[in-house]
Amino acid sequence: MSTANETNMLADRFMRAIETGDMDTIRACYAPDARIWHNNDGLEQTVDDNAQVLAWVTKHLPNRRYEIKSRHAFEGGYVQQHVLHGTLKNGQPFSMPACLVVTVTDGKIARLHEYLDSAHTLPLRQA
Repeated sequence: MSTANETNMLADRFMRAIETGDMDTIRACYAPDARIWHNNDGLEQTVDDNAQVLAWVTKHLPNRRYEIKSRHAFEGGYVQQHVLHGTLKNGQPFSMPACLVVTVTDGKIARLHEYLDSAHTLPLRQA
């Protein structure tokens, strides 16, 4: 069982790792058998699949940062609203709001559900 403080520390470490492209820390935040689901395609990813996507984002979105709008930790996980900001390779600013619903087991992310509007991803996919 994780306390709210431990859960928030995990969430902060996870978001910082994505911002900096630290794949080792990203992987360390996940349970080995974690599953990641996105509402825009309805598919579940493994940790390896998700690491590939995050590596692609790291390559194509320099200067990433997350603006955390809200986070509510509860026993067994947290819910977070944030906006991903960055600069596209063409120099244009990028932002995308999203919501995470995360299940935490034994201090690791066991499930992560990400909700976003896929229309916001278009500039990133086109850049």
